[in-house]
Amino acid sequence: MAAQRAPTARENTVDLPGVHLSYTDSGGNGVPVVLVHAATGSSRVWDYQRPVFIARGYRVITYDRRGFGNSTIDAAGPQPGTGADDLRGLIDHLRLDRIHLVGTAAGGFVAWDFVLSFPERLRSVVVASSIGGVQDPDYLDLQRRLRPPEFAAMPPDIRELGPSYRASNREGWERWKELEHTARPNGTPPAQTFRNKLTFSLLETIKVPTLLLTGDADLFAPPAVMRLFAARVTGAESVVVPEAGHSAYWEQPEFFNRVVLEFLAKH
Repeated sequence: MAAQRAPTARENTVDLPGVHLSYTDSGGNGVPVVLVHAATGSSRVWDYQRPVFIARGYRVITYDRRGFGNSTIDAAGPQPGTGADDLRGLIDHLRLDRIHLVGTAAGGFVAWDFVLSFPERLRSVVVASSIGGVQDPDYLDLQRRLRPPEFAAMPPDIRELGPSYRASNREGWERWKELEHTARPNGTPPAQTFRNKLTFSLLETIKVPTLLLTGDADLFAPPAVMRLFAARVTGAESVVVPEAGHSAYWEQPEFFNRVVLEFLAKH
């Protein structure tokens, strides 16, 4: 499947503490869905999701996280801030009550911290292809076993796109690399802090309907890692995306969209 660009959405900016946050909003009266991108992208990576979700009647909001895309850091404000507070500021600005939240990879870190901090603002949460930011020592040791130091030196597309996708979709591969290359115009932004110290025991307190997805070839969050999270979140649903790496939303968008939309429709 070749990369298809969604119709250009009108970009807006809201001034929040420490950041001029860039976002798009499809508008309308549909139930709001907020999409949170990975550390190797910006709001532009949701080309495959935005038009499909809008066509199903949802109001779709995407945004560039602090320091990514067109969101610029305001050095006069508090830094580095938390992703959860930036997201809350955005939905407060848009006067949204309760949203569906979809976060992928590092965007999943924001999603977990948000659901733990502001569960009353959520209808559901979807976390895709994410190691989650959990700080339990055993889990950190597992992560070190999965990815030795040499792993970080590999090109981002090799780390994050599965071999099946790279072998079968050159156009999509090149488009993903372009979006990754332009995602951080001012260099890698400082890592944001969290409102919560994420632990598996803390995840057990979540009551919000939760869907977990990961690719069967994900080098960061393989299915065995996803199952660790599914076992801790009460009632969580989990799905393995076939022939996908760490960017399942991009590599297998038809499968990803179908599963996510079926889940959202129930909540």
